[in-house]
Parts: sequence; structure tokens; C-alpha cells
Amino acid sequence: QVQLVESGGGLVQAGGSLRLSCATSGRSFSTHAMGWFRQAPGREREFVAVISRSGSNTDYADSVRGRFTISRDNAKLTLYLQMRSLKPEDTAVYYCGSKATPFVGSLYFENTEYDYWGQGTQVTVFS
Repeated sequence: QVQLVESGGGLVQAGGSLRLSCATSGRSFSTHAMGWFRQAPGREREFVAVISRSGSNTDYADSVRGRFTISRDNAKLTLYLQMRSLKPEDTAVYYCGSKATPFVGSLYFENTEYDYWGQGTQVTVFS
């Protein structure tokens, strides 16, 4: 069983920055690909960013590419999402997900592929 706990959300003015963290339990972190997803009120959960087990591969939704950076520290069992140039349309609850995989470089883009989820952290961007 893997437990994920997000933190770092908050209220920020458009153009500002936030860094989200996702702390995990257990020693299996390095065997899991990790992803960030978000869900705005009345909308489906959507993909934001993904990182492979090793951290060597990453990818982003077009809406955040160039503004957000996903990273991981396998020694600290923590996933990060650095968000810059935030826009009101980035307002959502942000979730981290964990996907066990034997493939070091694989990426996973569908929320149905993920095994574990955190409880989410609210990000609100005002103009």
C-alpha cells in the first residue's frame, strides 16, 4: 500500500508561482511512475504532467507546457510540481498519482492507469 500526501496549494495572483509536493510512504517510490492531475469544479480529472520512475522522462499537457515543471527526489520519496506564470484557468484541485511499473522510462497519461492517489490540494489563481 502506498500513501500519497499533497501539499503546497493555496491562493495566488495570476502570474505568480507555487510549488506542490507529494510525499509518499514506503520504499517502492523508485519503482513507480508518478503523475499530476487536476480537477476543476464540474469538470473531469485531467492530466497535467508525468515523470518516469527514473526521472529521465517527463511530459506535460499542452496547457501547462513551458510553465510547469515536474520533478522527483527518489531519496526523499517526494514528487514536485513547480508552477509558474499561473493563470485563473489553472484553478483546480491537484492530485498526485502513483503507477507501479517495471519499465524505467515509461510514462502514463490516463488517470485510470494509476494505482494510488493522494487526497488533493487546492490551487486557486485570481486575476
